[in-house]
Amino acid sequence: MTMAAEAPTSLDDAVVAQAEAALETIGRAREAIHTIIFGQETVVDLSLVTILAGGHGLLVGVPGLAKTKLVETLGTVLGLDARRVQFTPDLMPSDILGTEILDEAADRRRSFRFLKGPIFAQLLMADEINRASPRTQSALLQAMQEHHVSVAGERHDLPRPFHVLATQNPIEQEGTYPLPEAQLDRFLLEIDVGYPDRVAERRILLETTGAEEAKAPAVLSTDALLSMQRLVRRLPVGDSVVEAILDLVRSARPEGGAKEIEGKLMWGPGPRASQSLMLAVRARALIEGRLAPSIDDVVALAEPVLKHRMALTFSARADGDSVTGLIGRLSARIAG
Repeated sequence: MTMAAEAPTSLDDAVVAQAEAALETIGRAREAIHTIIFGQETVVDLSLVTILAGGHGLLVGVPGLAKTKLVETLGTVLGLDARRVQFTPDLMPSDILGTEILDEAADRRRSFRFLKGPIFAQLLMADEINRASPRTQSALLQAMQEHHVSVAGERHDLPRPFHVLATQNPIEQEGTYPLPEAQLDRFLLEIDVGYPDRVAERRILLETTGAEEAKAPAVLSTDALLSMQRLVRRLPVGDSVVEAILDLVRSARPEGGAKEIEGKLMWGPGPRASQSLMLAVRARALIEGRLAPSIDDVVALAEPVLKHRMALTFSARADGDSVTGLIGRLSARIAG
């Protein structure tokens, strides 16, 4: 990958130099991840987009596609404190957030002490998030949006950065609790994890069933990642890209949307979708070696940004429509 020859005039030399250094580091991070994760290039890139944009991701795929391994590898490569929580129907909010315990000192004085839960990590994997009850799911809601939790009336700030990568099985729905729309909207991207191709699966067979287990090296530090996240927000976005984002998101709403999808949606994306797309296209541009996003980035990220923020009407489902298909038609409008 090479940096674009001419940087936008709105960027000073220091930012350009920082972007060039970031590109080199991102390239090494991608290579390190792909030494462990095979045949999931798009999934890896979208996961990196999610983290560089400072957001949370929802990984959707059947079991056995290395979703857990991906999150573990991301934590190692990006220098983040990563933890995993297996969501189950009997999981309680305190199992995630933490709880207060009663301490008794040597002089028999008693006091409460907060014992932090696994949510106090920089990268939290919420495995099979839809298997937990709504009460437990909602425990993540405040943390994902506001980066702090409240226990016994006390505020406890989460580490920086803080990211949630949740997994969900799209097939097995027995004993699950669908995520509410308010929580789905907290995810920057919904990332579909598909089956690897034959070449990648052959490599998986050869490299994961031997006597030694490969380990990814650490490439970034927490401070370096925070610096990159600040850089993403400083990258300029041209008026044509801003208008494309607005056109796409506003056209995907049941009221005032595009005529070709009229009557097909129960609800559509709000302003948070526009914000997510604005950050995501910047992060994707940086990953691909550019200092500013293009309309191609908007089209490429339309589905992962919008899919979990839209719902079809019953009549649209009966007609064989899909959210993915509608997004494809809306994306074609802005692609020209």
